[in-house]
Amino acid sequence: MRQVAAGVWVATAEIWTSNTVVVVDDDGAALVVDPGITPTEVDGLAAAVAARGWRVAAGLATHPHWDHVLWSAALGDVPRFATPTAIAALAGDVERGWQEASSAAPGHDRALFGALTPLGSAPVGADVPLVPPAPRGCRVVVHEAHAPGHLALVTRGVLVAGDMLSDQEVPLLDVGPGGDRARAPLDPLGGYRRALAALEDAVARYDVAVLVPGHGAVAVGRDAVAARFTADRAYLHALEQAAAQPPSGHAGCDVPRTVPDERLADRWVAGEHAAQLDFLRARLTGR
Repeated sequence: MRQVAAGVWVATAEIWTSNTVVVVDDDGAALVVDPGITPTEVDGLAAAVAARGWRVAAGLATHPHWDHVLWSAALGDVPRFATPTAIAALAGDVERGWQEASSAAPGHDRALFGALTPLGSAPVGADVPLVPPAPRGCRVVVHEAHAPGHLALVTRGVLVAGDMLSDQEVPLLDVGPGGDRARAPLDPLGGYRRALAALEDAVARYDVAVLVPGHGAVAVGRDAVAARFTADRAYLHALEQAAAQPPSGHAGCDVPRTVPDERLADRWVAGEHAAQLDFLRARLTGR
């Protein structure tokens, strides 16, 4: 683990540069956000927390995708908070999520997978404090980008963004669980933009100078944080413009021609981009 602010530590998994955040109060009470990914990594996280004399008081899942709802018995039997919307979404798709977890990171305890505690009042647009047993000074901002019931954590000048504002991944829209377009929201682009606005407002309101994405490098400094918002808005604008154009007819040509984003150099990211470009075009044409 490495410290990024007073009382805020980050551990990065080997898979997908996935970030786990640990927020520690003065008395050693710790909030563990999105622990993962492999069982060895999660157990190692628990050992590192114990070695520092801290105790896990609560967990927090930023959203209901499988790699954000993992846990280990070594972290303790504590409430693991998520929004009610996220919990409902996971319940409706839990077997697919578990199969993905078992394939990518085998060995997790099925009984602990996605065993989440609903936050009492967390509608879309909420900006509410986390109550004990979470450490003091933790707030969550709830939105509808990327996945149902997504939230971000704001604490000690740090924004823990979940799967947004990454330097490695472009904004990934909610196109339905497992790509099931019939269950996608009506306006995933608009939802994403509203989420960016809500998070940017929280950055200003709570004087955020450090941003931890779910995947990728930590942004340190206000200019670096602002640059993440600028990059994501530019991508969304280019994506929307590209969706309004007819496809070129040549596989892969739409990526560099219409959406110039360095993050698309990664093959997996480019594939996700192509899928959501096709999704938006289908929405526009009604097919």
